[in-house]
Formats: sequence, C-alpha cells, structure tokens
Amino acid sequence: MKTPSVIFFLLWQAGGLFAQTSPSVSSTVLANVLKGTYTPSAYQAATVITDPDIISAGLLNEISPDSLKATLFKLRSFQNRNMFSDTTSSTRGIGAARRWVLSKFREYSAAHDNRLQAGYLQFNYAPANSSVGCPGSISLITKHSDVIAVLPGSQTTNKSLIIVEGHIDSRNDSLCSISTNAFGIGDNATGTALVMELARVMSKYTFRNTIVFSVNTGEEQGLIGAKALANYLAGQNILIKAVNNNDVSGGIFCGHTASAPGCPGYGAIDSTDIRVFSLGSFNSPHKQWARYVKLEYKEQLRNLVTVPMNIQIQQNEDRTGRGGDHQAFSPLNYTAVRFTQAYEDGDGSNGSTYKDRQHNIRDSLGLDKNNDGIEDSLYVDVNYLARNALINGNSMAMVALGPDTITVNAAIITANRFRVQFTPAGAPAYRVAVRSATNDWDTVYTVTGKSVDTIRVPYGTNTTFYLSAAAVDNHNTESQFSTEYILSTQLVPLYLQPDSNAPAPPSPDYYGIQLMPNKPNPFDESTMITIQSGTDLFADRTFLAINSIDGRQISRVKVPLKKGLNEVLFNHGFLMPPGVYICSLMIDGLPMQSTKMLFRPLR
Repeated sequence: MKTPSVIFFLLWQAGGLFAQTSPSVSSTVLANVLKGTYTPSAYQAATVITDPDIISAGLLNEISPDSLKATLFKLRSFQNRNMFSDTTSSTRGIGAARRWVLSKFREYSAAHDNRLQAGYLQFNYAPANSSVGCPGSISLITKHSDVIAVLPGSQTTNKSLIIVEGHIDSRNDSLCSISTNAFGIGDNATGTALVMELARVMSKYTFRNTIVFSVNTGEEQGLIGAKALANYLAGQNILIKAVNNNDVSGGIFCGHTASAPGCPGYGAIDSTDIRVFSLGSFNSPHKQWARYVKLEYKEQLRNLVTVPMNIQIQQNEDRTGRGGDHQAFSPLNYTAVRFTQAYEDGDGSNGSTYKDRQHNIRDSLGLDKNNDGIEDSLYVDVNYLARNALINGNSMAMVALGPDTITVNAAIITANRFRVQFTPAGAPAYRVAVRSATNDWDTVYTVTGKSVDTIRVPYGTNTTFYLSAAAVDNHNTESQFSTEYILSTQLVPLYLQPDSNAPAPPSPDYYGIQLMPNKPNPFDESTMITIQSGTDLFADRTFLAINSIDGRQISRVKVPLKKGLNEVLFNHGFLMPPGVYICSLMIDGLPMQSTKMLFRPLR
C-alpha cells in the first residue's frame, strides 16, 4: 500500500543525479482508468467470468510456452532495445520494439471486447554524460515511454491497482551500446514476454480491482521507466495493492558466475524453483505479499500442475550488488517484489575473463545448430517461463478478486492459546497465518463465521512468533494479509517493565532484552539477527560482535536498540570462510548473550 508522495524528486542513478520531468499518460481515458474515475459498466465483458477456480484453471490452460517463444523471437528481431537506441526505424531499436508491444496490447484488447486500455506512459529524461559514460550523441534522445495496458476493475470503491512489470530495454557489455547488437533475451525479453502473455490471457476475465501490465524502459540505466511509473502514480495519489516485477525469469542454467545468492557451479540446472526478492522482514508488506503469492499457488494450483514449482522467499531485496524495477516502488511505500530465476548465467560483471551471457552480447536467444537461420536450441526454457507466468498471474488474479485487507488484534490466553479479533467483522471466514523462524508461514488456519476466535499455535514454551490475518469472501478468496502481530508462548509479559520504586537493575536482562537465533541458520549470503527489548535505555550503548570460533572479531555492528523488535541484516559479502561464528550482544562493552551462526555458502 502507499502513502501519498511527491510528484517530482531527484533520483540516484549510476553515480550521478538526474532530473526526470513529471510523467504523463498518452490519453485521458487511460489516465481516468488508472485513477479509478470511470464507469465500470463501460468496460464490462460480454461474458463475465469471476469464479477464482475457473480463472486459475484458465491461466493454467491458456498461458502458452509457444506464445512466449514467439514473443521472444520477435523481441530478438529488434536487435538492440537500449533506451537510447533508434526510435525511428520500423525494424530496429527501442522505438520499433515499443510500437510492436503497443500493437499487441491492442490486439489482445480487440479479442476481448476492447476492455484492455493500452497506451504510453511518457516522460523526458537525459543523462549527464559523466554519470553514465555515454557518448554525447545519445543525449539527443530525451523522450521516452513505458508501454502500459490497463484492465479496468468491476468496481471503483477500492481504486487500488495490481501491477505486473518487466523491462524491455537491453544492453551488452557496454551500458550505452546503441550501434552494436544487444539482444537481451534473458535480461529481459523474458520478463517482457511474461507481462505480455498475462495481458493476453487475463484480459478475458473480470476482476474487482484494476490490473496494470507495464513494459518499462531504462531499467539498465537506473530503473528510469519504473521510476517514471511510480512517480506518476504517487503524484496522482493512486493506491497499489502489489507490484510483481519480473526480471531474468526464463533461464535455468548456472553460469561460471552468478550474483549471490548464487548457484552450485557451472552447468547446474534448476527448472522448478523461482526466487522472490523483497524489502524488509518483520511487518514488511513486501514479504507479506511474497507469502501470499506462495499460499495462492499452493492452494489453487499446485495439485493441478504437471511440474510443481517451489517459490523461494528470499531474505534480501535483491541479489548482492544488483537491483531491479521493484525498487522504484518500495521507497514510495508501494508493496513490490521481484521474481527471478533460481540459477543465473552470469553476474553482469563483464570483466576481461567474463564468460557468461548476462549483460553481454552473448545474451541471445540460442543456437542455430542446422544453419537454417532459426535458433533451434534456446538459452531460455519457455516451459519454465510459462510456469513463472502462472505463479504471477494467479497471485494477481486472487488479490484482484478478493476482499479488502483487514486488521487483527491478538492476546494471550494460556501458554499456546491466543484470542484473535478481526476488524471489520462480518466476513464469511478469516485466515490466520503464523510463522516463527523462517520467512514462510508455518501454519495458516481458517476461522469461519466469527469475528473473534481462539487458536492454538504449534510452538513450544518461550517461542516468539508472528501472526497476521486475511478476510475470506463467499468464493473462498483471501484478501491480502494484515501487518504482523508479535506474540510469545509465555505466561509472563514479553517486555518486562521495571518497578519505579525498585533499586537499579543489576543487568539489562531485567528489561526483557533477548538475542534471538539468527534466521536463516545455516545461511549463505546474509542472515537476519533479531533482538527484543523492553526499553530504549540502551539505544546508544549496544552493538553486535561477530567473532570466529577462535575469538577473532569478524565484524562489529552498532544497534540503535529500541523498545520492541530490532532487526539487523548481517551481510558479510562472502569475506569470511565457511564455518561456525559467534554472534554476541554487547551492552556497555560487555557481552550479554551469544548465539552460534553457521555460514555455509552455496557456491
């Protein structure tokens, strides 16, 4: 969800600042649909299909690997889609590519009662040459466009949007390659094809909330097009339920290099996992959305698909040192995640010894083994890409069909029994999700016909866990889940409050300070360290010491300890060898509590 934000602001890009003019959309109709100022009956389908089970099955049956493959072949034909490439040619460059995407969106609309409203999000942008190292000639191209298609919702009471996006621009080893070929198939024709395929399939169905299909430009130059879209929506005070960003989504091959968290080694294959990156941890709406995506796939589709997928909810917002278009939305308090293939063919470093395809002219469609001019051995797996499209589309469909988000309150009754209250009351049912040590929900309960209920959680004594809830409608479709509520399976209060008449406490333990086990453990790239505190007294006197098993200090991290839950993301940068490390909570220079952490890299 979002808080109203400014229309215009300076953004960081490739070491320099740039000014982006206030973006606009290419038609009043498109603007009105985005703002929710339209008459829903004007966009009603001839055959209204709203049943969630029918829609999930339709997505499963209608998302086509062949259609995705044809889109990849067409995107390859434009040869170079750099945001500063040719805009006038009918066959080469970003201009020809975006005009073709727009024509396809309009074709999909014509097939389904002309409900899908397509156009451009337009903005001006010119980089400072020193900031991106580009030749002066490219600064002549200042007008840029994202291509968007909008499927109007069946109501305008809740005007929140659901967005799926993928960037169309490409690059090779040079950021400003506009004359040589830069096919950009893995990065990111795959994401563009996925967005277009979902527009083709989903425009047949009717949803409560409006869905936006966005093909963005300028991701490689610093998320330029995505920032234009996010700025435009923020400037219009438009709400968003969730953003699904798809970037590097169709490959299954592990290269010589891969951005951490990486893959096992060159030549390894993974066609059944997809990674979902997002910002934050406790009470992160981004992580809550990732969990929702996984729950809806598990309950709606997993038993129907031929090849089940495993959705891996990642700790970090993106791979180490990397970024994507979802990061244009999270600073504006919009909920956003990134979907990325499990194994990557390269880390984009492009050094003299770089052998992989990502961010290189080798990021092409495949090999022409029989020399007939057509690639017959592809570097991407279109069946895998179709499975990723299904996960995206299903999550978007369910949240666009489901009821509005609720709030939840909970209180302890006995050691592992809790009273839960849902607001507003009156839903046919509610779902209650709990988790303890991982990013995934451990259990999701169903409560029917009650606004207040009691649940028993499956945890032992003195376990801290997190509880959230969603409303369920008459079609058994969940809303997004609420923010998380912190609870503990103990009969004494979690945060001890000192008696004002008592003598000074002998140690910080008196204030309910507790260093909890890091998550995950063992860990690869990074791990989250959590400290609970019942006071702010030690805010400037606390740090974490990470030591090797023989006592050598590896890292020292200051912790501005506040009352409540404090989370510290420890990202070591792969500078320490595998093994056991000791994490100690230090207050006033003295160790208070310690826990063991196991670093076990995948590579």
